[in-house]
Amino acid sequence: MTRLEKCDLPVILLAAGQSRRMRGADKLLEEIDGVPLLRRQAEAACAATCGPVLVALPPPPHPRYQCLDALAVNRVPVTEADEGMNASLRTAFAALTDNPPAAMLLLADLPELTAQDLSSVFQAVDLGSETLIWRGATKDGKPGHPIVFASALFPAFAALKGDGGGREVVADADAHVALVPLPGDRARRDLDTPEDWAAWRAEQADGQ
Repeated sequence: MTRLEKCDLPVILLAAGQSRRMRGADKLLEEIDGVPLLRRQAEAACAATCGPVLVALPPPPHPRYQCLDALAVNRVPVTEADEGMNASLRTAFAALTDNPPAAMLLLADLPELTAQDLSSVFQAVDLGSETLIWRGATKDGKPGHPIVFASALFPAFAALKGDGGGREVVADADAHVALVPLPGDRARRDLDTPEDWAAWRAEQADGQ
């Protein structure tokens, strides 16, 4: 068994989408406790690993770059971002350096995930096992994010097209996927529309 004692694996944060369903607003710049969601996610990634954090972004100039100021992250422009999520995956995995044995993929629009959640998934990684994917899940076992991919799967991302979000890679790994339960629905709770944000903020206010 090869468990991670101190995580130095890279984290890829996908943040190149166009927020089309927000009707003119940018969901990744929506604030939570005064902090833009994208910066919050990047800070969580930095807290969970001492390895590199790569943030896939639309081509500059773009306001998302500014909200990452002073953070130790590698900004990775995705020139074909209009194509969909797979363009971000191709570009970000190609940008990895130093041949890491695995890498975490994190979506930027999951507001309930914490640095501890990322660490929990990292701690489940056993590089000496036959498992190829370690994936965050809801408390009742529904698969979600973040996802750690073993390096044996990295080449598969180079051929992805469209907006599948790497589902093909996960499906091909099949029996070699391990789920890591996280509290509540954190692993799947995304906010894509103004209505989603309003409902979520109302829930947070009710819970205080």
